[in-house]
Amino acid sequence: MTVRRTILKSAIAAASLAVFGLTAAAAEELDTLKEKGVIRISMSGAYPPFNFVNDENKVVGFDPAVGTEIAKRMGLEAEIVTTAWDGIIGGLLANKYDAIVGSMTITAERDEVVDFVGPYYSDKRAIFTKPGSDITSLADLDGKKVGLTLGETHEDWARAQGYSINTYKGLPELLLELENGRVDAIVNDSIAAILAMTAKGQEFAMFDDPDTKPFGAGIAIREGNPELAAAMQAALDSMMEDGTYLALAEKWIGADIR
Repeated sequence: MTVRRTILKSAIAAASLAVFGLTAAAAEELDTLKEKGVIRISMSGAYPPFNFVNDENKVVGFDPAVGTEIAKRMGLEAEIVTTAWDGIIGGLLANKYDAIVGSMTITAERDEVVDFVGPYYSDKRAIFTKPGSDITSLADLDGKKVGLTLGETHEDWARAQGYSINTYKGLPELLLELENGRVDAIVNDSIAAILAMTAKGQEFAMFDDPDTKPFGAGIAIREGNPELAAAMQAALDSMMEDGTYLALAEKWIGADIR
């Protein structure tokens, strides 16, 4: 069992105390959210351009834009909540917020403890280095220092490969560590890293993990809420059908990433 899986299971066990004893009727949250008129949506706030804090101290990006539009189509106001990524599922299960719209990769492990709506975009794993680096394939990572975001699926993958790793809170820290030479390479979702480095004028070289298929990012909610899941999926589907999704993707990402 990996360290990340142990941490995740511990967080789930602790959070389950907060939701234990709910009846089946109380567990369905759509009616409760409609009564309140607000859905609390969580993300790290440290994953540009998908979600980040701007100069006005407001969380912006593709994720909050999608989450806010989904909420609007459900007749709800979106309240954006930021939290550390490595504890974000535990916070959901402890009822600190109602959904995670934070570029969370849908995995079998996560699907055991939360339900997913979507996916709302797809991406793939990539490895980034400085230009001219002698790291040009996965084999070259042996003995090198690899940087990753704490709690992401890439961390489990890197640990399974036996790489020497450093973990950080978010993508901005990863880019700075690579730029300053404190890590030899970073592993990240390709789209976010490419756009973030391009925006800051940071030069890079990259290659894909050839053994990993593209993956989908989904919206996580607590289990046992089929009506909420259906309402959110219907809102997402309608966004994709009427052009709103494409407009948001082009604004924040510069391309259709479905």
